[in-house]
Amino acid sequence: MASLLHRLGRGAFRHRRAVLAAWLLVLTAAVTCVITVGGSTDDEFTVPGSPAQTAMDTLRTELPSAAGTSAQVVFVAPEGHLITEPRYAQAVSATMARAAKAPQVVSVTDPVRDKVISADRTTALGQVRYRVSRAGLHDGSLTALERTTGDAEDAGLTVEVGGSAYGSGKSTGHTKEAMGAAVALVVLTLTFGSLFAAGMPLLTALTGLAVTLLGLSALTGVLAVSSTAPSLASMLGLAVGIDYALFIVSRHRSQLAAGMDTEESAARATATAGSAVVFAGLTVIIALCGLAVVRIPFLTVMGGAGAAAVLVAVGVSTTLLPAVLGFAGERLRPKPGSRAARREQAARRAGDDGRRPLGERWGRAAIRRPLLTLAAVLVGLLTVALPARDLRLALPDNASAPAGSSQRQAYDVVSHEFGPGFNGPLLVRADISHAGDPRQATAALVRELKATDGVAAVGEPQVVGHGDTAVIQVVPETGPSDARTKDLVEHLRDEAGDRRERTGAEVSVTGTTAVNIDVSDRLASSLVPFALVVVGLSLLLLLLVFRSVVVPVKAALGFLLSVAATLGAVVAVFQWGWLSGPLGVGETGPVVSVLPILVMAVLFGLAMDYEVFMVSRMREAYVHGAAPRDAVLAGSRHASRVVTAAALIMFAVFAGFVPGGSTMLKPIAFALAVGVLVDAFLVRMTLVPAALALVGRAGWWLPKWLDRLLPNLDIEGERLATEHPAEGTGPGGTGVPGTTEGTGPGGTGVPGTAEGTGTGVPGAADASFRNSRPS
Repeated sequence: MASLLHRLGRGAFRHRRAVLAAWLLVLTAAVTCVITVGGSTDDEFTVPGSPAQTAMDTLRTELPSAAGTSAQVVFVAPEGHLITEPRYAQAVSATMARAAKAPQVVSVTDPVRDKVISADRTTALGQVRYRVSRAGLHDGSLTALERTTGDAEDAGLTVEVGGSAYGSGKSTGHTKEAMGAAVALVVLTLTFGSLFAAGMPLLTALTGLAVTLLGLSALTGVLAVSSTAPSLASMLGLAVGIDYALFIVSRHRSQLAAGMDTEESAARATATAGSAVVFAGLTVIIALCGLAVVRIPFLTVMGGAGAAAVLVAVGVSTTLLPAVLGFAGERLRPKPGSRAARREQAARRAGDDGRRPLGERWGRAAIRRPLLTLAAVLVGLLTVALPARDLRLALPDNASAPAGSSQRQAYDVVSHEFGPGFNGPLLVRADISHAGDPRQATAALVRELKATDGVAAVGEPQVVGHGDTAVIQVVPETGPSDARTKDLVEHLRDEAGDRRERTGAEVSVTGTTAVNIDVSDRLASSLVPFALVVVGLSLLLLLLVFRSVVVPVKAALGFLLSVAATLGAVVAVFQWGWLSGPLGVGETGPVVSVLPILVMAVLFGLAMDYEVFMVSRMREAYVHGAAPRDAVLAGSRHASRVVTAAALIMFAVFAGFVPGGSTMLKPIAFALAVGVLVDAFLVRMTLVPAALALVGRAGWWLPKWLDRLLPNLDIEGERLATEHPAEGTGPGGTGVPGTTEGTGPGGTGVPGTAEGTGTGVPGAADASFRNSRPS
């Protein structure tokens, strides 16, 4: 892999104008596709094959008005007045008559005529049914409905429009990416000590992000793409795009500081750091594409959008970035005596002069008493993870919409005046074609439904077709996301067999609320199998890369700890309400059901990313003769600064999506931000060094029979030394063939280590891996 990337990086460097033109052509093609075939996003949640979805699909042909989405129009009389007063009642009826003529409306319920009025007669609830699902609504349909309320408001009524047709609100503002990019620029500037160098990762990441978002916009014309998918792709694309470029540019600057030629340095950085970027990117892509096994279309699309963003980021980092490095030329080389040059020189020293880098000091603190460090980190993470035991999953509804929105106010008024169940009624489809007396069977079914615990009201049945099917609206006593509503749905389904024997009616439960419950159940049941697949994949990949038994097991356990702590923090904030005010959480309740499996997929890739960059430096030192503890310190010294910068950038990008985010996106962004901090600083930079220092040489043990079976992936370019023997030395080096950055004063004394430390061993490439350990 490294040899291929070396040729790719060198080619991009030499033909930089052609590479730049190719990416500009891709951007132009994406813009053209958006203009010609682009459409709108689709936020419909479906679970093909689920009981509710099967019944809903049948209803679409039998009774489109029942299968379509609906809106609610809530009328509230002025204080001291009743909604039944003639002038107010007339205004309500007139408004509903106009609503019936709004685009895509198939029927309305006049609350005055049908007596849908609160017990205190101050509030009336009108219903507007559409012939299409929420995804099928035209852009102006809901706006047209809102315009029909003008006369009622002029009459003195307070009118709020909401219902399932509105969803729970979209992200607000367009500054999230800009905020993340601004923080990233600050972090990169501090990391490189150069504003010019800091602009390289930002430029390439934004290019990749533009390609991804334009591509998704073009696909909305032919695929059902949810509005959350571009937001997820935006978060991932910006975060990993900056981080991947950071790893490569950091390696390039280190090599330039050691005196390497700019072209060879760009090729070497693409080969070594670029190999780890490709590996890390593939782990994220595989995990996100693995979401397809859950068999929920909108989640598959979200995973595909995120995977596409990561794929583009990897492509940009390994092609466009070397070209940009070619345009930059010598301007990226740290000037002698500059802060950046002194820092690179200090990173190549063992710290014998007492001025150790912060990463090394952190590593020394972690391994000073490794057992105590392990215990402290484990206790801390498990404590944070404790709230995860109360994790409840559901899809968002208008209860969690922004507090000032019309749909949220409509939801609150309906809950208070009529009961929370009116915000999410169920639909019972009864097949009465085999009943002896269909009319009598329907009446008996209605009586049984009214007598069922948890049912607040039962509507008049609608007989469709040739009298073979009846559709009955059932209003629960509890809200759409309440666990008791789920219990009611399960009870109605469990009793279907007995009801068929008693009434002759074949009953199925559907409606938006039932479909959402089935979605959440499918996601919850898929969580453990998906976790096993992800953990198993991490064990296999790390076994191939590090050729060690302990490293993969430790990495997998650390990943599970990160996920558990992240879910605990999410529950504490979004269910228990801790810090809900500062974070803008308008309503606590169940966590959006896609969060655990989606966060697990993304964090898996990021965790393996940090694992590779930390442990590869440790293994590099070990296979070239360093003692286990010294190898751990070498890894902390060389990789901690880059991993710290990468984690801070990721955190800033994800955290930027929390304020103003939609109900679905806000907890996902929060979870990813917390997960990155936990995994990078507590697991990879603290727990990993302590664990490897504790087990010593056993941490790098691999059975000989397994060593022979495993292929050598050459992730960090061990073969480059023999393929390019004369290109690794720089000024001040010993001239030993194959060393990457030359040797020089102040080395660690470890033969052949990556950055010119020691005497040099022929064939030792930067961050190279060996398949054997010292005897």
